Amino acid sequence: MNASLQRGLDAFRRCLDAPTASFFSSCVHCGLCAEACLFYTETGDPNYAPINRLAPLQRLWFQEYTLLGRFLSALGLTKPVTHDELAQWSPLVYDSCTLCGRCALVCPMGIDLVYMIRREREGLAVSGHAPAGLVGATTRNVNKGSAMGVTLDTLRAQIHHQEALTGIPVPMDVQDADYLVLLSSMEIVQFPEYIGALSKIFQRAKVKWTLSSQAFEATNSGIQIGIPDIARQIVMRTVTVAEKLGVKVVICPECGHGFRALRWEGEDLIGRRYGFRVQHILEVLDELHQEGRLPLRTQDQDARPLTYHDPCQIARRGGVVEQPRNLLRKISSDYREMAETGTMNWCCGGGGGVSALEQTVPLRRQVFRRKKAQIESLGVHTLVTACANCRMVMEEDLEVHGMDVEVIGLTEMVADHLEE
Repeated sequence: MNASLQRGLDAFRRCLDAPTASFFSSCVHCGLCAEACLFYTETGDPNYAPINRLAPLQRLWFQEYTLLGRFLSALGLTKPVTHDELAQWSPLVYDSCTLCGRCALVCPMGIDLVYMIRREREGLAVSGHAPAGLVGATTRNVNKGSAMGVTLDTLRAQIHHQEALTGIPVPMDVQDADYLVLLSSMEIVQFPEYIGALSKIFQRAKVKWTLSSQAFEATNSGIQIGIPDIARQIVMRTVTVAEKLGVKVVICPECGHGFRALRWEGEDLIGRRYGFRVQHILEVLDELHQEGRLPLRTQDQDARPLTYHDPCQIARRGGVVEQPRNLLRKISSDYREMAETGTMNWCCGGGGGVSALEQTVPLRRQVFRRKKAQIESLGVHTLVTACANCRMVMEEDLEVHGMDVEVIGLTEMVADHLEE
């Protein structure tokens, strides 16, 4: 047997824990997960049904962990998983799954399909079948501290530019700060105004905050590629710096998987509790506003018809649903809610590492029709979100589809509506 295939199958066997076995045994093949997946609804291809993406892992489970499967295997009546099959399955597992979790939410049997697909990704990655785009991003994340290869010099240059625009200094490596702020590569490179917005907000709220020169990147490529050891290493980098600086709270930026990795999975990954709290930036903004430390200009509301896109890892899988709406209703006079929203909102189509894969572009353009229909039904030309990846993906797709819709970050919008 090919050595890499053996490593991948061994990884599959490690992944076949009690929850996975229970999930496979519980599936009633009702098809509801397919109807919840935009890759299926927009293509009609049954291969994109979430449960179908798990075929190699399910076959190994059946052959080696069920009585009937073992009997049939002993008689030579089952087909073993091969190297070529894993190569063929990789695009279904990586290119057409954003790990959005909508399928798991609607499953009547409570099957966490995202959990299982991430387990399957582990076996594919170990056997050498992870896509090159994610391998490169993960390598850069581990070796350079940034999935896009952003260096500290690049960050400092963007900080200096924002300081010149706002007239407010951006602190770095401050001991005993209230907040340690993390960033994503896309915010540093494509949306640096986010840094300037934070400066204005924290100056107005009179809080002590800092960035770190040793751990400024929130993106966790280990979660996306499916290798827990790498995810643990990336989480530990932030934990080490945060505890060394003695901060009270680590703020995750407008980045979905970075938030989920640190907030909901990090302590399990490193095997102990943090010495600090983790909050998403929207939780912090809403909290500061509720405490009266971040007054907003409610008498000068934004009159543009606008709506909000819930990033999957922040809302559906992260629990941050009401906070952005609390803020938007304060600063917008014409806020319009999508029909399927909050925990049931549709993915932008680029999460879970999909946006890092060049080969996925034609499929992403096709499945964006679901989000396009949501936006068009409201008659808005302004779309607010709280994830830099969602923002980048939607800006590209809106342009391709010829839609006159501006995408803006909620943090920047809050900064623009601070009471003097």
